[in-house]
Amino acid sequence: MPPRLTRSSSPANIVESLQPGGCRGGVAVGENFNSSVLKTVCGRLSTAHGMRRSSFQSFRWGILPIVVLITFLGVCPLQAQEQVDAPKPVPVIIGGSGFITTFDGGEPHLGPLIAPVILVPLGNRWLIESRTTFESDLTQRPGSSAFHGKVLKNVDYLQLDFIANPYMTVTVGRFLTPFGIFNERLYPIWIRNLQTDPLILPIAVGPSGASSGAMVRGGFQATSAFNVNYAAYFSALSTIRSGSATPLDSDRSAGGRLGMFIPNARLELGGSFQHLLQNERSNSFGFHGGWQPPSLPLELRGEYERSARGSGYWIEPAYRLSQVPFWQYAMGRTQLVARLQQSWVGELPSDSLPSVNTRQFEFGVNYYFRDGLRGVSSYGRQFSEMGNKNVWTIGLTYRFAFPLGHGDAN
Repeated sequence: MPPRLTRSSSPANIVESLQPGGCRGGVAVGENFNSSVLKTVCGRLSTAHGMRRSSFQSFRWGILPIVVLITFLGVCPLQAQEQVDAPKPVPVIIGGSGFITTFDGGEPHLGPLIAPVILVPLGNRWLIESRTTFESDLTQRPGSSAFHGKVLKNVDYLQLDFIANPYMTVTVGRFLTPFGIFNERLYPIWIRNLQTDPLILPIAVGPSGASSGAMVRGGFQATSAFNVNYAAYFSALSTIRSGSATPLDSDRSAGGRLGMFIPNARLELGGSFQHLLQNERSNSFGFHGGWQPPSLPLELRGEYERSARGSGYWIEPAYRLSQVPFWQYAMGRTQLVARLQQSWVGELPSDSLPSVNTRQFEFGVNYYFRDGLRGVSSYGRQFSEMGNKNVWTIGLTYRFAFPLGHGDAN
């Protein structure tokens, strides 16, 4: 969501209550109102205080129109200022970029990537969202030390959101499939703790990770102890392919995700379901969880997913060394990460999941140079029936965000 701009001034700075020594009742006026008028009014009220009752009554009726005028002049600017100071939504570009070097079984891969996300608000209730990824997988050709590759372009999603109310948003277009949590929340290069994908990521989301259709999502407070978040969607069949770009494909399916978040424990649990409305018309389901202990700088996430084409799980703890008593500046910027995962072959073949049963363990160290700029590294060992191999990664990631305009009041 685009950043919310705060108001530059408040009604308290615009309106003040005047109560001079000779006036018992103050009146609210604008800060630009001529103070000499107020002094004159207060002086007259102080002089009239000693007059006879009849004279005072005559003066009171004479001064009443002036008081009404002062009040009107003070209240009207306040109401106009409140309307004028309403922040104006502006388009925003956010996203991430990076350069990741991967050694997969001893073979080097250079991976430059940039993925901008553009948010275009249309009034206060409509929003256009889109993410486009430009990346390349540079490899060495046999007998050459140079790296070669093509730039791959992909529109990850392009959707129109309508904020119906604080508890529900309606989306149409091409959107990230809400199955599990990694595809929607953790996939961007500047968010994920490890730069390799989980083995089971393609389950129920396909190679593109997106659906084409309509979705309803939102959240609400069920009780004082926990909140509920939900998403339900329908996807139409799409087989669009365009040159070197990632196919804009999607299956005809329907599904959803339901989660529960307990704020006091900082614990989230949930599940996902999808029914395929084509081919074998199979079902897929999964469970996800996330926990951030209040007393520790620890993140613990995991997923289990099962479908007719494969199943598996991953568990990923990440610990920030901010509580280490020495080298606190450097340790506070250092993060240790690990991931344990396993996948099993399903009843039906799959082009995007491992073709044999596979296990993999990874360990990584990330260092935050400053907000948005991070160094990443990891080592992993993969075990499968096709042979074992090492997987190394090292690189830099960067997060950026800037508005395309000013959010000043109209």
